[in-house]
Amino acid sequence: MESHELEIEIGKDGKVRVKTAGAKGKSCLEYIRLVEQVLGKSLSRELTAEYYEPDSKVQLDDVRKQDLRQRRD
Repeated sequence: MESHELEIEIGKDGKVRVKTAGAKGKSCLEYIRLVEQVLGKSLSRELTAEYYEPDSKVQLDDVRKQDLRQRRD
């Protein structure tokens, strides 16, 4: 399985910037959806060259998703 990374930056103004790496094609959006569940809806989105490559497989553990939802509440 390929390595996927999330880079999360929180600015002094409180704005959060998330960058995915290694998740090719539309699969990167799975990570963005997960982050949005925790932090709220995105204000903007910039697609990188990786987005236009063939999709890579993203498998998010359902237990982790549930744990993140509980932390948010």
